[in-house]
Amino acid sequence: MRRRHHFHIDHAGHSVSATVETGRRVEVEILVDGKETGHGTTHADRPVTVQVELPTDPPTPVSVRTTPGPGVPRCVLAAPDAEPHVMSPRPY
Repeated sequence: MRRRHHFHIDHAGHSVSATVETGRRVEVEILVDGKETGHGTTHADRPVTVQVELPTDPPTPVSVRTTPGPGVPRCVLAAPDAEPHVMSPRPY
């Protein structure tokens, strides 16, 4: 059975959101400031990392590491020269 989970964080003045659709095949979609900028897939409970850029000058590369399970998925934003940040789950 497929299920969608949503996560969000504000970082460096930008909005980063992740949608994780779980099931046999896990799909991860990353939005930066409301625009789709990255996509990744994995199987079962294997983690997946999606590389995206924040639209700064120059662009800042960041990554979102998603751990689909077991249990509820978890997303962590990693940026250069900063501690990794756990993204907050959203109920919608």
